[in-house]
Amino acid sequence: MATDLIKKTEEFVFDLLKKELDPIFLYHNFKHTERVLKSTREIIENTDVTKDEAQILEIAALLHDTGYTQGAEDHEEKGVKIATDFLTKHDADQTLIDAVNTCIMETKFKEVPNTKLGKIIRDADASHFGKKYFEEASEFLRKELELRGVATYSPTEWRNENIKVLAKKHQYYTDYALKNWQSRKDKNLANLMKAKKKQKAKFKKEEIKAKYKAQYKNESPERGVQTFYRVALRNHIKLSDIADTKANILLSVNAIIISVVLANLISKLDTNPYLTWPTVIFTLFSVISMVMSIIATRPNVTSGQFTKEDVKNQKVNLSFFGNFHKMELEDFEWAIRELVNDKDYIYKALTKDLYFLGKVLERKYRLLRITYTVFMVGIIVSLIAFGIAVKNNPGIDIQEVLDPENQSQLLKPELDDKDLYVVN
Repeated sequence: MATDLIKKTEEFVFDLLKKELDPIFLYHNFKHTERVLKSTREIIENTDVTKDEAQILEIAALLHDTGYTQGAEDHEEKGVKIATDFLTKHDADQTLIDAVNTCIMETKFKEVPNTKLGKIIRDADASHFGKKYFEEASEFLRKELELRGVATYSPTEWRNENIKVLAKKHQYYTDYALKNWQSRKDKNLANLMKAKKKQKAKFKKEEIKAKYKAQYKNESPERGVQTFYRVALRNHIKLSDIADTKANILLSVNAIIISVVLANLISKLDTNPYLTWPTVIFTLFSVISMVMSIIATRPNVTSGQFTKEDVKNQKVNLSFFGNFHKMELEDFEWAIRELVNDKDYIYKALTKDLYFLGKVLERKYRLLRITYTVFMVGIIVSLIAFGIAVKNNPGIDIQEVLDPENQSQLLKPELDDKDLYVVN
């Protein structure tokens, strides 16, 4: 008989919660009721209770949260009315009904249970505190409170609230719960406190980091200034590389031109004297272009020494090797320490480096411009000179002069019949 009533109660509660419980109750639903029933039976099996008491506890465990179908406020009282109506309908005696209602009322979390059965049902209702699924159940309760509009907790606030409940507001009353669930409850509490401590340390670290960044930002120049120096110095170095490449091109071209002149034209000047001046002009301009290209790229090595007074007065640029290549290592290390300890000195040195790089680039590009102009004028003047020379000597074909196959014929003297007779 008792088993049948418990089974009917379970079916009734399942149908009631399925049909009438608001979906926002993510925690106080039939899943929670099942857990409480399971925990109740777990305590019953390990506690000295009678069959009638066991029946009362199981029915109370099933009916204790049915009041949520009519709203969360005073749900225990509402649950008592639902339980009374249901049990009366199934011809339960008044003693059973009163005992079940007493158990339901003693599930109020803020009150201390006074009866033996009340302590059992209270421990079963809060059994999740001592279970592995505590974190999952707790999260469902947090979300339920938010959906109901009771309170909205951040993860940190909810963790602090759970710590307060586990440490100060909750306690187990039965011997079984104290022996079997308290240790897991303590572990859950320790995990919460560990997470809080870890997050606190993380926040402190981030706070120190943010404070350091703010302090560093206030003390150091703006990032835009640093970017300016970085980009400007990189561009100057690239421009210097371009200038050196242009000078190398001129050197190579003029070297090839002079080689061709020496190999072909100079050897023919004895028989073609009218090509002398054009050849001289052509060669002269090529030599001038080569010399100016060399001057443009020729490095200028400085003294490579400085005094301590120069460093103290911030007159020396330690970022350029030409200012320290003859110094002793100890003196150079001392100077670098002086430099890095003074931010103004660092940026002053970078400014000097940028300025003198610009001066070197101005010299290089000015000489290169003159060199390219000389090379261009030399090509034009040389072509004009060759044209005039050929024009003033119309009997000579310049292609025949330059053709090696005709060279022997052009250089061979004509012999008359008399010369042939003498030879014979």
